[in-house]
Amino acid sequence: MTDPAIDALLARVKALEAQNAVRNTIARYMALCDVPMRALEGEALAALFAEDAIWEGIGPQYANKFGRLEGPARIVAMLQHYLPPTPHFATNVHFLTGEHIEVNGDTAKGRWIMLQASGYVDAKAELIAARLEIDFVPAAHDAGATWLIRHFRTERLFDAPWQVNPTQGVSA
Repeated sequence: MTDPAIDALLARVKALEAQNAVRNTIARYMALCDVPMRALEGEALAALFAEDAIWEGIGPQYANKFGRLEGPARIVAMLQHYLPPTPHFATNVHFLTGEHIEVNGDTAKGRWIMLQASGYVDAKAELIAARLEIDFVPAAHDAGATWLIRHFRTERLFDAPWQVNPTQGVSA
């Protein structure tokens, strides 16, 4: 027989560990999409996705641009179109804010506002804001220590031009 107070504490700890694992997964995803990328040894985008993963652009700007991709191989193939060695970004950095993570047993949903500061190889640059809504599931191989992306949805909110390297004489 177990003590209900201990069971409640264990459930709370499990939920907190799941939230932290979700944070780790989305942080690694963003870091692997940054240019230049700082991958850890053996790290790969495909390892962050569940076998039945979906990656989806939604809203008027992203539904047609990205559509809906199913499976880690298709998702990573699309992402590779934007990452080196493909000449697209000269620099690309992602920032997440407005975090909200709900854990419900063996599922979790995370919501963030993402700011993406991009400098392109053609010398143009822009700041993009997008709303992310991402469903996660625990990986089967490590008793829930790692959570994987099951359904990634991104919706562009706005974009604005900016300058990666300000002209000389301008100080912050």
